[in-house]
Amino acid sequence: MSPTIWAASKGASQQFIVHCNINTFRYCDGMMTKTFFRLIAWGVLSALVFVTLSPIGFRPHTITTVGLDRAAAFFLAGAVFAVAYPGRWMSLALFLVAAAFAIEMLQELSPTRHAKFDDALIKAVGAVAGIIAGKVALTIRRGILGRRLAGQILTPSEVGASAPSQ
Repeated sequence: MSPTIWAASKGASQQFIVHCNINTFRYCDGMMTKTFFRLIAWGVLSALVFVTLSPIGFRPHTITTVGLDRAAAFFLAGAVFAVAYPGRWMSLALFLVAAAFAIEMLQELSPTRHAKFDDALIKAVGAVAGIIAGKVALTIRRGILGRRLAGQILTPSEVGASAPSQ
């Protein structure tokens, strides 16, 4: 049972409230979420540029290997960019692969850092894997939201309201 149909049985005022909440959810889901993820995506990329180009002493120390750190960082960037810019998978992949190689080559400007093709390749693979993961997450999320809005999935309040009274 869809939220609007459920509210119609409760009265016109509640139907209006539920209808407004659904429309607010769609608005927030569209504009505010994209803006939020775009800010996060560019922030993550800026942090990656800083960490990659800063002196080696500023590099964060973790318990994993350096290669896994590189791949995970660019995986995060790819996933966040995929959510921030849905529908632009190919351009995102080209951009993040180019960024991985460009950022790695910029290390030649720092006397304490060195650029290696293998490092850039690991970053690029992490970015593409992140984009794929972001696309899969968006696809799953859209399927769940689509079924919920179509009335195939009931929210917890609807389950309690639609339960037969004894």
